[in-house]
Amino acid sequence: MTTITQRRAPAGEETPRRDRRDRRGLRRSTLIGWSFILPNFLGFALFTLVPVIAAFVLAFMNWDSYNPPTWAGIDNFVRLFRDDDFRVALTNTVLYALGHVPLTLALSLGLALLLNQKLRGIAFFRVAIFFPYITSLVAIAIVWNMLFDPTSGPINQFLHAIGIANAPGWTASTAWALPAVIITSVWRDMGYYMVLFLAGLQAIPREYYEAAQMDGAGRWRSFWNVTLPSLRPTTFLVLVLLSVSSFKVFDLVFVMTQGGPGRATLVLSQLIYQDGILNGEFGYSSAISLVLFVIVLVVTVFQFRIQQRRER
Repeated sequence: MTTITQRRAPAGEETPRRDRRDRRGLRRSTLIGWSFILPNFLGFALFTLVPVIAAFVLAFMNWDSYNPPTWAGIDNFVRLFRDDDFRVALTNTVLYALGHVPLTLALSLGLALLLNQKLRGIAFFRVAIFFPYITSLVAIAIVWNMLFDPTSGPINQFLHAIGIANAPGWTASTAWALPAVIITSVWRDMGYYMVLFLAGLQAIPREYYEAAQMDGAGRWRSFWNVTLPSLRPTTFLVLVLLSVSSFKVFDLVFVMTQGGPGRATLVLSQLIYQDGILNGEFGYSSAISLVLFVIVLVVTVFQFRIQQRRER
């Protein structure tokens, strides 16, 4: 009978083999991860990253898309800060953000608190409030323009019925056009942010409220001491998303008023469209885009800094 003896590798030889297997496993896992990430990254690079970098470069050039671009240095920025249209658009954009952000934040939180109840049919009301966000924006703008019609619109007819003789002109008035756009945008967006607040409310443990009740806290104190602190991450997310979307607003303004009457609702995104697409001044419009990017970046970083201080 033959006995086969298997030679065991010394301990010093097993360690390099194990290291090689670990490195191969790590490379395999890395390649699998990149295979999932790469398609999305290629789409992002092709349709977002490259155009953003090109816009940054064009901000320092003059280009009309027909002739070769020429270096302009900071001339576009000098012209920009002397441009009255830019000052009006920047002011309107800031005013829109100051109206849109707090109103949408407050109303979406209030709706989330109201609809965070275990009642029959509550799902219908949640869907009904969320529905405007997924509705065609063109349809929303047309309907609200009809509602805001100064002569035959239901809103002014209601105001006349309750005794207000001089009702606002809304989208036909330079003073009321921007508030009309803000009202429409708040109505459209609050359902989406309501869903985010609902998710945050339903993630709060019931034990927090039970402990507050045992300490003698009523609903109001429970809201201030339990609900709001627990919703801080959700509120921060909503605030950042609202701020970015407010400074980038274009579609609703373009469909409802096209920046009018006059320049009453002209915003930065529309000014970029006018100077770049309509007038062919791509270098100048890229300079405005760069300024808008810096504004959004500063606002976002400022909000992150405040959130970090609160967490400390």
